[in-house]
Amino acid sequence: MGRAYQNRKASMAKTADAKTKVYGKFGREIYVCAKTGGADTDGNLALRGLIERAKKSQVPTHVIEKAVAKAQGGGGEDFALARYEGYGPGNTMMIIDCLTDNPNRTFGDVRHCFTKVDCKIGTQGSVSHMFDHSAVLSFQGEDEEAALEALMMADVDVTDIESEEGFITVYAPNTEYAKAKNALIDAFGELDFEIDEIQFLPKILNPVSGENLEQLNKFFDLLDDLDDVQKFYYDAEF
Repeated sequence: MGRAYQNRKASMAKTADAKTKVYGKFGREIYVCAKTGGADTDGNLALRGLIERAKKSQVPTHVIEKAVAKAQGGGGEDFALARYEGYGPGNTMMIIDCLTDNPNRTFGDVRHCFTKVDCKIGTQGSVSHMFDHSAVLSFQGEDEEAALEALMMADVDVTDIESEEGFITVYAPNTEYAKAKNALIDAFGELDFEIDEIQFLPKILNPVSGENLEQLNKFFDLLDDLDDVQKFYYDAEF
């Protein structure tokens, strides 16, 4: 499904410890999403999509329910979004999204990851202008024209639509996420979205190989080990 998979997938966990980290990351994100947008998945489409992704990543139901209940309780940690940018190995551009209750600690941890691969964290806006902040919705289907028509009728500002290997993938500005998802559900009924996310998609890909690729994979592993890191995006092409 082409460029829709630019972010590192947490569901790649193989060990018990890695799975625990995945559960923790999803639990934190579900908690924040439910706390800010409400626990009703009919009214909070972002939460609905997040829970569906969590289930596909085999996050236990009790972890999901506990995070939602915690958000409804009104207490708990005060997590905030922290976004960092910089240049990784091979001059790759990186955007790293975190949820943190201690911004100073998280900044230090992320900066240490850059330092470990002889790279430097950048300032806000240093690389994000080279990415599109996009809603990405992908589902099984063949009728690309029907999907586009439904989106146009709903006045969705579609930036791109692809039909490949039995899947239709829709790209729209991040602000059009809810409108695009509602339009597709209204047109086709309940859909099992293969991708249901807001992502940063690179405008230009940067080929990486050899030693730079080894260092980049090391960098990815370092970021994966940080509990505060939720997702990261890059312009690398392997």
